[in-house]
Amino acid sequence: MEEIKDLEIVKELLETKQYTRLRQKMAEMNTADIAVILEELDEEDLLKIFRILPKNMAADVFSYLEVDSQQFIITSLSEKDAASIINNLMADDATDLLEEMPANVVKKLLANAHPETRRDINHLLRYPEDSAGSIMTVEYVDLKENMTIQDAIDRIRQIGVDSETINICYVLDAKRTLVGTVALRYLLISPPDAIIGEIMHENVIYINTLMDQEEVARQFQKYDFTAMPVVDNENRLVGIITVDDIVDIMQEEATEDMEKMAAIVPLDKPYMKMSIFELWKKRMPWLLLLMISATLTGSVLTRFENALMACSALLAYIPMLMGTGGNAGGQTSVTVIRGLSLNEIEFKDSFRVMWKEIRVAVLCGVTLAAANFVKLLLLDRVGIMIAAVVCLTLIVVVILAKIVGSALPILAKKIGFDPAVMASPFITTILDVVSLLVYFQVATSLLHL
Repeated sequence: MEEIKDLEIVKELLETKQYTRLRQKMAEMNTADIAVILEELDEEDLLKIFRILPKNMAADVFSYLEVDSQQFIITSLSEKDAASIINNLMADDATDLLEEMPANVVKKLLANAHPETRRDINHLLRYPEDSAGSIMTVEYVDLKENMTIQDAIDRIRQIGVDSETINICYVLDAKRTLVGTVALRYLLISPPDAIIGEIMHENVIYINTLMDQEEVARQFQKYDFTAMPVVDNENRLVGIITVDDIVDIMQEEATEDMEKMAAIVPLDKPYMKMSIFELWKKRMPWLLLLMISATLTGSVLTRFENALMACSALLAYIPMLMGTGGNAGGQTSVTVIRGLSLNEIEFKDSFRVMWKEIRVAVLCGVTLAAANFVKLLLLDRVGIMIAAVVCLTLIVVVILAKIVGSALPILAKKIGFDPAVMASPFITTILDVVSLLVYFQVATSLLHL
């Protein structure tokens, strides 16, 4: 409600051209809230407000905007003003922006940026996408192990304002090797003439520059840190990653997994920013693959056409059996995929997982079969042999569905595929065919068709 009210006030001040009051209003607001309001305005008004923002706020607001809005602002400003924004962004935020910009624009921006900013951005751009090196920031406080506490505090005062965080400082030796960390509170309560090497924490948890960002998020979750140092292969400190970056990564990875589980090629920008043609390109590949694979269902029906003609009552229960199999497999696959993503399940656990799912499947299958048997006899009034065929098939299908739903994601991860790809749509297509094969095999055996 507060955001809606602020948006209405901003629009009114814009319409009446009260730019001085508008500037004052912006100065009183949180930078993240300003960014939310800017995203609701058209491009012309967005640029107007951004131009009148106090300079000390502009870069902070810019870092919260969507990529499309950032690109529009950067390309609309003069080269000097655009470079000023880049210079005032944290190096990791500036790098994320430049990775999305056209090469000619990037070249101009870097040419006008401060030498230190340019060096930091170039440093981050050379790491693989989605690696720890590509998401880290190089703005951190580093101390020497032979410094006194007073020297360390003086250094924090000197460079702390431009650092991502000063709560944890990183201790290096003469070769810039990471040898320890020291929390700001220990610096404040220790004697001024004490040596950093004497009070630092030597058992440092760190991550490598080439570690995948999803694994980085797991490390943060495991240790509950707000920041972690990033080192190269020689254990030299090259940057840090802070928890605010991890929150974005976790959201990005969760969104990507959900899209893959729904058989969609992951979207690279927000839904409302996607054109109809872009959504078509993202969805069609999987739809085509699933459609082609679903033709196997038709082949099975054709093969058992004579059995269907001999006992047409079997036809009515095909959708129920296929749907139950798909649902049972989908339940298991989602559970296993989540366990894999949280490192709760590994390949060595395959047989334990399948054995557990088989026992669950037996309980589920028998319960469903019992309920269905009563329904078939009392409501559908079919013969006892037809009911037996349907219910026996139901038990077998649920068991097979649970086995397939647990085994495929684990196998996919083992051979290097994303387990999320093996989620509901793909497994459902496989189980549709399996359900029909089991159904007709049981029917031909019991009914002698």
